[in-house]
Amino acid sequence: MSLRRGDPARRPRRYHRGMPVTQWDGRPHWDARWDGRPERFRPPPGVVLLAPVIISLLVQVPAAIGIAVWMRVGWADGLAQVALAAIGPLALLASRRYPGPTVAFVSAAALADLLLTPDVGPPYVALAFAIVLAVARGAMLWAVVSIVVAWVAGIVLGAVVGLDWHPFRIALTTVLLAACFGIGAFVRVRRERAAEFRAEAVRRRQTAEQRERVRIARELHDVIGHALSQINVQASVGLHLMDRDPEQARTALGSIKETSKSALEEVRSVLGVIRNEGDAPLAPQAELAELPRLVAGVRSPGFDAELVDRLDGEVPGRAVQFAAYRIAQEALTNVVRHAGASRAIVVVERLGDDELLLTVDDDGTGVHGSPEGSGILGMRERAALLGGSVEVGPSPRGGTRVTARLPWGATP
Repeated sequence: MSLRRGDPARRPRRYHRGMPVTQWDGRPHWDARWDGRPERFRPPPGVVLLAPVIISLLVQVPAAIGIAVWMRVGWADGLAQVALAAIGPLALLASRRYPGPTVAFVSAAALADLLLTPDVGPPYVALAFAIVLAVARGAMLWAVVSIVVAWVAGIVLGAVVGLDWHPFRIALTTVLLAACFGIGAFVRVRRERAAEFRAEAVRRRQTAEQRERVRIARELHDVIGHALSQINVQASVGLHLMDRDPEQARTALGSIKETSKSALEEVRSVLGVIRNEGDAPLAPQAELAELPRLVAGVRSPGFDAELVDRLDGEVPGRAVQFAAYRIAQEALTNVVRHAGASRAIVVVERLGDDELLLTVDDDGTGVHGSPEGSGILGMRERAALLGGSVEVGPSPRGGTRVTARLPWGATP
């Protein structure tokens, strides 16, 4: 079984930073979900939620069981200690959806564990995780109120039940709680920056895609518009001269054939890039050397075009040549389609050492209103991409003048 050009089975898989990239056009595309890290290093979604729960349970529950056995408390008191040690970590499972109520509940559980169980064993680790998760998820007010209430209640109720809190222990606990708030704030800032980075990556991708769509639309507009304009003119000539001058009509038909063939090759070149057909035959990029053929192609019995080349063999870079060719092509297409002119002159020259000047004059009907169609807009966009400009105004010959100024050594 043979594979046709463009078949996805023939296309090589491409990778960027460990991720497959589709619709390759010579530049890397990013997945909108990418957050700046390679995909293989991103932790599974459940790890961030389950890790605090597991760590808290492993620290608190075995310690509660060991203390209950060591101190030989009764079954009821032992089960109560284990329940208080387990209930806080398990409550962390709700922190993703309800971070505020979770930190309040874990604070109450930590206060009960502090007042009702023996004053030995590890700290209530679940409270630290609850504070960090609440602050990181935006429940700062819940965390502050819950911790302040629990802290004050611990001092007051501890004195009521006869617990003697050492000042150093109170100060150390306060510092550790403040450190938890600091860690939560740090995590929140990092998450916000990561979200901003992802949003900016999405915006850059959308902007790049929009620019690419505009570029492709501009290329197709110039190629197809010019070709159809020439075909229309030559077809009109052929129909007009078919009976009176068959030889001239045959020449017009030959011109239509060549124009359509050239246009199909250029359109296939653009579509080949879009479809990722790396082996698609591409038409050569137009240069200033192609201007004589372009000018000759628009001539007809009722319309004459002339090229005045004052470059004396000097040529700018490829990008400038391509832009100048497309601007001249679009300007001549507009003359043929809209100006009602009998003659057009294309002049290319170098101004000083750093500017290419292209002018297209015709003797048609001139400029009426604001000439801001898609063709004029496309010419201006091409020039602007290279740091140049395009002006459209009245011509000394009575019609319209298109003036393009392009930096001689500009690059795209």
